[in-house]
Amino acid sequence: MLLCLSTGAYIVLYSLQILGTNMRAGGFLKLAALVSVFFLAVFLAFQLLEINMDFNLGNVFGSMPVEEGPTRQERYKCGLSKPCPEGHFSFKMASGAASVVGPKICLEDNILMSGVKNNVGRGINIALVNGKTGDLIKTDYFDMWAGDVNTLITFLKTIEEGTVVMMATFDDSASKLNDESKKMIGELGSSSISTLGFRDNWIFVGGKGIKTKSPFEQHIKNNVDTNKYEGWPEVLEMEGCIPQRQE
Repeated sequence: MLLCLSTGAYIVLYSLQILGTNMRAGGFLKLAALVSVFFLAVFLAFQLLEINMDFNLGNVFGSMPVEEGPTRQERYKCGLSKPCPEGHFSFKMASGAASVVGPKICLEDNILMSGVKNNVGRGINIALVNGKTGDLIKTDYFDMWAGDVNTLITFLKTIEEGTVVMMATFDDSASKLNDESKKMIGELGSSSISTLGFRDNWIFVGGKGIKTKSPFEQHIKNNVDTNKYEGWPEVLEMEGCIPQRQE
């Protein structure tokens, strides 16, 4: 800015020198010329100032780093921590919480059972899935506190070979279980069904025709000394990749 004003002052002084050599000109003409030169100098000074400011601001903003937005985290099916390999079904499930919040079962990003879908209830909640396609076959729940265990046994007998069986407990799921029902669930791959007790939490994924015990099973006992809720243990959660049936 000082450079610009100095330039304007120089122009004014130079003009005055010219005027001084022409003293024989009329006084009016001298005044008019002086005013014109003054305004011209001011105009040029501000033009130079504007150019200089634009240059400086361009340097400032041009050198400022561009902030990039946060990297969007990739989401996998059912909210898994990592994707499943080809030829596998992604699943995630949770047991019920005390007698308040029902269990939730998700397969291939589809919610099969939940309180929001209004298809869960006290006892053992079961979702049957086609082992080849991953399509849902049916869902149901069986009250093992006040219900009839024979309805569960009848349901288990209808399960066809190659069906994926997903089970989750809510509140009490064991009081009405008998040896026959436990044996049938054990044949689906469960290791913990024989010790399932009153208000235990249990989640399990097995299948009809499975030859070994399933790796997808969690069980926590109802224990007054370790329960997270009054009268109930903590919620169980499990996720994984179920091999697709190829036969």
